[in-house]
Amino acid sequence: MLGDLSWLHVGILAVSMQRPLSSLPLSSSVTVKLHGAGFQFAADLLHLSPPQLGQEAGLTQQEALQVLQIVERGGGGGGGGGGVCSSLTALELLQKEEDLRSIVTFCSQLDAALGGGIPIGKTTEICGVPGVGKTQLCLQLSVDVQVPQCFGGVEGQVVFIDTEGTFVLQRVVDIAAAAVRHCSLLAEDEEQRAAVATFTVETILSNILLIRCHDYVELLAELHLLPRLLSDRPRVRLLVIDSVAAPFRLLFDNLSQRTRLLGGISQQLAAAATGRRIAVAITNQMTTRLLPGGSSQLVPALGELWGHAPTVRLLLQWEGPRRLATLLKSPAHPEATVQYQITADGFRDADESEQPHSKRPRTDTDQSEAGAGEAGS
Repeated sequence: MLGDLSWLHVGILAVSMQRPLSSLPLSSSVTVKLHGAGFQFAADLLHLSPPQLGQEAGLTQQEALQVLQIVERGGGGGGGGGGVCSSLTALELLQKEEDLRSIVTFCSQLDAALGGGIPIGKTTEICGVPGVGKTQLCLQLSVDVQVPQCFGGVEGQVVFIDTEGTFVLQRVVDIAAAAVRHCSLLAEDEEQRAAVATFTVETILSNILLIRCHDYVELLAELHLLPRLLSDRPRVRLLVIDSVAAPFRLLFDNLSQRTRLLGGISQQLAAAATGRRIAVAITNQMTTRLLPGGSSQLVPALGELWGHAPTVRLLLQWEGPRRLATLLKSPAHPEATVQYQITADGFRDADESEQPHSKRPRTDTDQSEAGAGEAGS
């Protein structure tokens, strides 16, 4: 019996360590300082002494001591913590997963490699060098998430967090117009014709909430407010961050602080994806890794620890004049590489003269390649 109580105590302690610091009875000024130093959860403060915490977070010795005492007590009765753990059978989990649809990319071969498209309920990282099409794919997804359900879409809204100023409104208009034409040509029954009547460029634009963040502090603030934002907008099915690396590019002399900040971001995004049943798409840049012997290779930025954060990792890259998308990481699908192109209408299959026959329905816009070289970031 004593052993059972010991294990119960350990379980309760583990739950309390996962509590967000914002849920603890701390003053707002102390909470802001802790978040600014990269501390997001109670577990982040483990093994820190009051002097260490005071130095890293800019707190007085007394403030640091009080914070650590509150954490040690498990929050002292503060509200809104970890809550009661829920449980599901594997069958129930499978049924919940099957109820979630994917967001198509309008590139049929990439959709096939991903098992239907960008998965809802998971985080997908899109990495690649500048100009390869990361932002173009994000803009395409921002339109595609709104495709009516009668056409196989999810009919949702999108929150687009732009950290680099790469959200080009005219490109969204072009991609939206192409998607509307595509669905209009596919409409066969009364339900689909009625859906097309309300699936317009204007409604697509009205369902995209654009948030501009100029630095990592603004990004952290927006993610802190994200749960309330998603509660106010229950139709949101996609969160885009383009890009997650940009705010941290000139940061940090303190690498441990950057690691904590990114760790907190990854947990927030995972909680949003699973808890709110949304797809999270984040773009990442590339950096050079030096190898033994003096050689080097391009790898996704932000380090190996960050590489474990996304559920799915997609690499967009050049091979001569061709654009290739490689599925590097997925819990359910094998590694695969497909070719794609950026047309005036958006993210599409590569030219059929270069690819095996695609089963994607042909439209009068599929052959348009004007502007293939524009805004390809």
